[in-house]
Amino acid sequence: MSLTPTEWQIVGLSLKVALVAMAATLPVAFALAWMLARGRFPGKVVLDALVHLPLVLPPVVTGWLLLIAFGPHGPIGAMLQNWFGVGVLFRWTGAAIAAGVMALPLMVRAMRLSIEAVDRRLESAARTLGAGPWRVFGGITLPLSVPGILAGCVLGFARSIGEFGATITFVSNIPGETRTLPLAIYSALQLPDGDAEVLRLALVSVALSLGALIASELIARRGGRTLHVV
Repeated sequence: MSLTPTEWQIVGLSLKVALVAMAATLPVAFALAWMLARGRFPGKVVLDALVHLPLVLPPVVTGWLLLIAFGPHGPIGAMLQNWFGVGVLFRWTGAAIAAGVMALPLMVRAMRLSIEAVDRRLESAARTLGAGPWRVFGGITLPLSVPGILAGCVLGFARSIGEFGATITFVSNIPGETRTLPLAIYSALQLPDGDAEVLRLALVSVALSLGALIASELIARRGGRTLHVV
């Protein structure tokens, strides 16, 4: 049941893609969560729907949209190529982009619930005592929101580990470059003697995803206890 060197490479690539996707998505997810939790502006419902669209949209469609946007002639892809000489098609960075987009709704949801759970009376009391907006945010809102932020990051990591449809559509299934765990399992299923490899990689996937979900639940419960005590 030990993994082969190639399978270890696949696991390492999957972890790298998931971690980069989570880290790159974190500031965007928090900004969107803050806007949806505290903002009052026209089109808020539309923004909420767009954020959660990857959850209900077929992953292949999401991958196709990414292909249009980040392709050589796409609005973002052309800018990256012309300004920085960077391309993401058929590269692990593209896989991280696809994973980040698919993980975004889960991260925003967890962070938004955490921000909404912060007692605004504490913020009002701090402002009454002379604290400015940034001090209130850094001293009260953000610390109390940390459990939700961490839970969202863990959920985003777990979702990135399991991303398949958007990735294979956007950056294909290239060994050593974009072949993450789900794509490797899919490839092994096509082989007559691939059952053992499928079993090994599936067990790794289950272990990583289950561990991430348990960690997210523990963080959320601890955060709930902290808010209750405060």
